[in-house]
Amino acid sequence: MKNAKISKKIIITIIIALLVIALVIFSTIGLRSGKSSKYQSMVDDGMAMVDRVISAPLRGIHAMVDSVHTVFTTMEENEQLKKRIDNYTNLEAQNEAYRDENKALRAQLEMNETLTNYDTVTASVINRSPDNWQNILIVDCGTKQGVKEGMAVMGSKGLIGRVIQANRTTSKVQLLISSDNKSSHYPVMIQNKGTEVYGLLDSYSSKDNAYIVKQLTSDSHVKEGDRVITSGLGGRSPKGLFVGTVQKVKKDRYGLNKEVYVRPAGSMYDISVVTVIKRLATESESENES
Repeated sequence: MKNAKISKKIIITIIIALLVIALVIFSTIGLRSGKSSKYQSMVDDGMAMVDRVISAPLRGIHAMVDSVHTVFTTMEENEQLKKRIDNYTNLEAQNEAYRDENKALRAQLEMNETLTNYDTVTASVINRSPDNWQNILIVDCGTKQGVKEGMAVMGSKGLIGRVIQANRTTSKVQLLISSDNKSSHYPVMIQNKGTEVYGLLDSYSSKDNAYIVKQLTSDSHVKEGDRVITSGLGGRSPKGLFVGTVQKVKKDRYGLNKEVYVRPAGSMYDISVVTVIKRLATESESENES
């Protein structure tokens, strides 16, 4: 049964092939003779029909292949565009980081230009724990650069803390806004039109975002906006480091003495570069001479 079906298919195929060959031969003879006849017209019509029957599916397949190729080409182009967009986004983020770093370095340089009387070392903040954000930061300078425990540390606007631990190439800095009050104990001087009032920077009020200065030698001349600098008394810090400006003056909780609230010179939450005050330049020169 199967052989019979195959034989029929072969016979049909041979007949179709013979018909096509015959049509081609008749068409060729007609073209060479240059004459047109009824049979020639029939042959031409037959050839045209065969061409339509055969070429139409081929054109469809060709169009489908072109469409698939276009889809894959478009997908590839989209992937390349996505990669370019991702690269652009990354570059933009890097540029923004570089701009911020450049801005911080410029601000610190401007601060350093006001510290010509001091022997200093500039360092970058390399670590600041989120769990201990307002207390501690780590900088990339240490005993190798002459840093010692107790040295004052300046931000881009003013005093921000002191070194509490100095390793060979890194140091731990405790901020003035730390919950550990001992780190805030700096002798300070309040300046107002030639008058000087001394006191002790005792603690930090997160509610008021201000340092609290106590043990004032006088309070009659202290006014809002007065400059507050380190006094240098006690020998724990150099004199003249800018701390901030007077925010307000109010009585303590007992109502006996007055306290001065000092607005910090700069933000404590965006610190990337610092300057460690090693000593007064005159002290450094004296040691070198000796």
